[in-house]
Amino acid sequence: MNFASDNWAGAHPEIAVSLTEHSSGHVPAYGASQLDARVEERLCEIFERKVAVYFVATGTAANSLSLAAVARPGGVVFTHSESHMMDDECGAPEFLAGGVRLCPVGGALGRLDPTALEAAIRRYPPEFVHAGQPMAVSITQATEVGTAYALEQIAEIAAIARAHSIPLHMDGARFANAMMALECTPAEMTWKAGVDLLSFGGTKNGCWCAEAVIVLNPDLGADLPFLRKRSAQLFSKSRFVAAQFDAYLENDLWKQSAAHANRMAARLAAHAERASALRLAWQPQANEVFVTMPKATQEHLTSSGASFYPWHRPASFEGEIGDGETLARFVTSFATTESEVDRFGELIR
Repeated sequence: MNFASDNWAGAHPEIAVSLTEHSSGHVPAYGASQLDARVEERLCEIFERKVAVYFVATGTAANSLSLAAVARPGGVVFTHSESHMMDDECGAPEFLAGGVRLCPVGGALGRLDPTALEAAIRRYPPEFVHAGQPMAVSITQATEVGTAYALEQIAEIAAIARAHSIPLHMDGARFANAMMALECTPAEMTWKAGVDLLSFGGTKNGCWCAEAVIVLNPDLGADLPFLRKRSAQLFSKSRFVAAQFDAYLENDLWKQSAAHANRMAARLAAHAERASALRLAWQPQANEVFVTMPKATQEHLTSSGASFYPWHRPASFEGEIGDGETLARFVTSFATTESEVDRFGELIR
């Protein structure tokens, strides 16, 4: 019963097959192969417009290079105070984007509060050289706590960014999970709502090691080829990233995998709601479930073979966590099975 992280899951069998199929022969390197071009063309079709695509290895690289692409002297990036970029990337965005600063902005359950965002940006008037200048806004979709921005919420944040003449970046490490939860298209969740740059994630959803920076705004990203090379993210054998995305996007595998993970999360949440010892901390929207439980229950579950993580209390969480209790995160993936979730349900009952 492994609910520790969707990063723990292996590669989807169809993606593994694609890697094997493309492992022989000789093709042009550094992104010049026909396979690379085919995947880029497919992404243009998916996003319903011409986009620029840059394969990278990790979500941290995608986030950092997205910021580097729009970096300004003294630049300040506004992101949620508990975002992955803020808490879990070891300063990589600041480092790879040339010393930019991340400004934490609050908001309930992982989503930026528009009023707080407006106030944070106004603290950095562009003409005041000592403070630095607003550079970008970054949102996470789905968020670090398993919630998702509605399309209207994305558009509201995008309007604030546009009013201050700064781009909007989306960290889409769990992009497919959010999209399937909202039942919308990639275009609707990005550029049609005002998103300029996207970190497009595949690794958490069944790929072996495949992420991409997708430039949705044609006015941005001119330096990304050089920034990617300088940051050691330009692979000579990039066909192996392309091979993963080729299978990932073929026949909507990416959508099916994300929808399955979301269903397993909903199934797990239903088991948690029926168990007297557990309380659902908030309703999950994607593939992460957060539960409060007695620490004794946590120890019992762990010793019985369930893998999951104790989690820090979000600043906006208004629920009660007693002295003898803990908050825990459970993550499902394309590889999670109904029987696995139901065994967990039996255990907590």
